[in-house]
Amino acid sequence: MNTLPVIDESRSELEAIFKDLHAHPEIGFTETRTAAIVAEKLRDYGVDEVHEGVGQTGVVALIRGKGDGNRRVGLRADMDALPIHEETGLDYASTSPGVMHACGHDGHTTMLLGAAKHLAKTRDFSGTAVLIFQPAEEGLGGARGMLADGLFERFPCDEVYGMHNWPNGEPGKFGIVKGAAMAGASFFDIHIKGKGSHGAMPQDSRDPLIVASALVGQIQTIVSRNVAPLDACVVSVTQIHSGSAYNVVPDTATLAGTIRYFKDDVCALAEARMQALCDGIAAAFDVEIRLELRNIFNVLKNDADLSDAYMEAASDIVGEDNVIERAEPVTGSEDFADMLRVVPGAYCTLGHLGTVPVHNPGYVLDPGILPVGASILARIVERRLAPAA
Repeated sequence: MNTLPVIDESRSELEAIFKDLHAHPEIGFTETRTAAIVAEKLRDYGVDEVHEGVGQTGVVALIRGKGDGNRRVGLRADMDALPIHEETGLDYASTSPGVMHACGHDGHTTMLLGAAKHLAKTRDFSGTAVLIFQPAEEGLGGARGMLADGLFERFPCDEVYGMHNWPNGEPGKFGIVKGAAMAGASFFDIHIKGKGSHGAMPQDSRDPLIVASALVGQIQTIVSRNVAPLDACVVSVTQIHSGSAYNVVPDTATLAGTIRYFKDDVCALAEARMQALCDGIAAAFDVEIRLELRNIFNVLKNDADLSDAYMEAASDIVGEDNVIERAEPVTGSEDFADMLRVVPGAYCTLGHLGTVPVHNPGYVLDPGILPVGASILARIVERRLAPAA
């Protein structure tokens, strides 16, 4: 790996930052400690401007190159953790019970700090690097919060880039999908109000658990019998909550889950069918059913030309053999998509030695990949803002 010199010399520092962030995870919009560390490090590195509190707990920094160019390139990293109890056994494991960096955002933050250190010290570019440390990526709307706070009006960017670690056992393997790369997502909550009774006298009830069970089965027909086979869509019920005693038929039940999609009309179809099923089953069982739907993630779409530019920058660091243009998108979601709807850019994956999937209590990000990710991020700025010959 051809990691950049300033970053390579900072390996120990980057690993220490990463381990500290990992041991002190913070849920979205509560990343006050993380944001403070980020701001402190950025000032230590000599960036030109540091702006805190963007989109509540976000941080934005500006680094101006040696030249007089007017173009601006954005780099974005997410900072938040997940409500998961860590089970890795690491000596730097989470010290916050029930909260864990199970998606590697601690690593992403560290990579962007590494890129900041290199760019601030070398300034071998013409224009401005805009570093965006985003809160609340995990379904809480952090990107939309920064945009609502005037992110790109206050800190204009001509293009913007993001990165996500990929625990595939292949350190340094850089992957990108041109066009639609990650799914959009709507979350749903279904509230069922029936009639409770004694568990020994169910004839007196309108059992919401029976209704919920029927609804779970019917929801599976949305994709199998409504969505065209060549249009990707995933509808998953991920929560059922009801009851509090062995001998009581409860009054209420709730279901929750997610719809993943790559076309807006497919999402609209799935949402309409879910509403129709709720209405029909409510009538059939003589209960009340209320459906709540909310769009959380847009489809992430990579600009084709900027994807090529990203691959070229990555090739400088990991070599051409480790750069792959992937054909298939993934059904996971990422709110960097919201930024890409405003400013063109690209989002990649970077493999590392870990093999436990993200959002798992045993997930571990290999810290050896930190200088690699940092170098790729810095390199795309240097390439896209190269001084005129």
